[in-house]
Amino acid sequence: MGHKPKKKKSGGSKKKKLSKTEKVKMQQEEEQKRLQEEEEARFKAEKEEAERLAKQQLEKEKQEKLEAKDLERRGDELEELRLLENCYPAAEKWRKECLAQAKWEEFTRCEDTPDPTLPREINTFISLWKEEQDEDIETVMLKGKLVRSLIERLELLLMETPLRELKEKKALLYQESICELRDLLYSKFDVATEGLLKQASTLVDPDSGNMEKVFRGENVTFCIWANIRKNPRTKNVTFQDTEMGLILPKILTSSAVIGEGVEEKAGEEEDKISIRECTSSLSDPMKFQLEESESQSEDDLGENVVDLHQFTPLGGVYHLDVLQLPPQCKQVKGWTLVEMLSQGLKRFPYPQPLTQEAPLPSEDPDPPALRQTSPGSDVDVGQPPITVTLKFNDSAVFFEEPLVAKWDPEGRCWRTDGFGNVYYNMEERQLSFTLESLCPVALMQDTHLNMPYQSWELRPTGLNAALFVVLTTFTELKIQIQGNQCMLISATLEDEEYVSEISGKWMSPLALTLAMRRVGLNIFPSERSRKYVSVNQKSPGTEVKAYQQMALMAPALAFGWSKWNLNCGAETVVLKASEHLGTEPVNARDWSLYMFNGQRAQRLKVDEFSPAFSEDLEDDTEFHSTLYHMLKDFTSEEAMEKVQNAHHLFVDAVYQLLLFTRVLTYS
Repeated sequence: MGHKPKKKKSGGSKKKKLSKTEKVKMQQEEEQKRLQEEEEARFKAEKEEAERLAKQQLEKEKQEKLEAKDLERRGDELEELRLLENCYPAAEKWRKECLAQAKWEEFTRCEDTPDPTLPREINTFISLWKEEQDEDIETVMLKGKLVRSLIERLELLLMETPLRELKEKKALLYQESICELRDLLYSKFDVATEGLLKQASTLVDPDSGNMEKVFRGENVTFCIWANIRKNPRTKNVTFQDTEMGLILPKILTSSAVIGEGVEEKAGEEEDKISIRECTSSLSDPMKFQLEESESQSEDDLGENVVDLHQFTPLGGVYHLDVLQLPPQCKQVKGWTLVEMLSQGLKRFPYPQPLTQEAPLPSEDPDPPALRQTSPGSDVDVGQPPITVTLKFNDSAVFFEEPLVAKWDPEGRCWRTDGFGNVYYNMEERQLSFTLESLCPVALMQDTHLNMPYQSWELRPTGLNAALFVVLTTFTELKIQIQGNQCMLISATLEDEEYVSEISGKWMSPLALTLAMRRVGLNIFPSERSRKYVSVNQKSPGTEVKAYQQMALMAPALAFGWSKWNLNCGAETVVLKASEHLGTEPVNARDWSLYMFNGQRAQRLKVDEFSPAFSEDLEDDTEFHSTLYHMLKDFTSEEAMEKVQNAHHLFVDAVYQLLLFTRVLTYS
């Protein structure tokens, strides 16, 4: 019997167990490797640190050299800049000389137009006009055009005269003259209206039996309706070709109206009223705004009171009146007889104080939105409101539905309460609402609706010519600058071009500022604007210096908004610039970024497409004490020739527009 063969063990060979000596040796090798790696890392770190320090030292030395070089030439650069900036006082001197020359030419023409800056002349003008009698509405409108021109001149003088030159006493005289001229104009319109209403019975419309007249002037439209027939079915009063009108409660069109009786020669006693609607598109809002600014502070604004630093009356003031019809002219045996009343034109109080016996129309579709208790009576009697339909002024731009407000003569402020059923039709530019009584009404637009700006750009377009473009949330505005004049070229609203009475007209920068504000294209912040706008606050000193030096280079360089201006702090501004001798827009890749803090300017390495902001200098560039000299380093001889040959009035006009818009803060 043979032996069985032994079975082989499955699997590989068993791992050899390390001896103690081998384990120690392996640990030593690992430790040596670790120490070697640490040494290499330390050496690398030391090398990198040495390189960093060396680089830092080189940068420091380079910085010191650049600063030393900047300091060495600082005096010369500042002196050169001072001489260049003499263009601004030279432009101011030129404006004064022009004003003096205009006054002299006005004096030598011996015209009847008074000088509104001379109290003797303006007081004589006011006194003589007060004495004039029997003026009709057309005559007052014509005279009103002169009055508004005088007011505009005074307003412009108040704004453009430096505070150091316009003494407080003189400023107060100008403001008093403005108020007196406006008050006189309003009183003359009242007298002319009274004269027309005395003839109302002879001017009736054969169809309605009532009188309706519309008078159109350059800045004023009068719509007058007289209730001669007293037909209680009369309800809608629509003034022809004006798209404005009223819906009157029957209590105003029927015999139930309790008004002052007018005794006639026939012994009849009739209750008659007239409705007058006057709209103005130029000066009227300023009257109320001036009154508000004199009587009201920001801290004591009550509920429903309009803050006129936040909102602006736009499109004029609508003067809505209910008037008592004066005694009518009568023809007796070839004579025209009319009863003369010493009190003049009288307002018709509405809502009327009603007694318990005063009947109301039995069928009145108008809901009594208000209820009033008559004096001395416990009876609560409702009087329905008046519905008003207004047409927006064609020259005014409303980007949003305006705020409708009424004038409160007691509080001397605009209020938003008391309106009902307010309805806007922005496509037709119409507004309707109800009021318990008629009074001056204005449409308010947010003053800062176009702020902050989305972007801006200024680029030369020719000899002493440039194009200034401001893009806002609602519109793109293009302003052409030529010499010392500016012109609004276009305002794009929802891809449509807006055209107004100020489009295409050359004006001074200040006059254009006032004109654009009046039509609702406001891109001109005030000192209080930062309260209502989230601004990119900048140091005023830095900002003004930047605008002055940008204007000096504007004949040959384009400037524009940079997104990094938000990241550089309040003491510094960042803007983009590019030499531009052509007429086409600047290519996006041609812009370079510059940083300026009022004392030092530098060209930045980053551009608009960089992922993050950095203050690092562009390679092979230097510091300069002025933005002007910094830009000069990258400007060709041809471009500098344009800069040096530019007219100082053009440079000043550019500076004024930049200063009025404050694009470095409000973008």
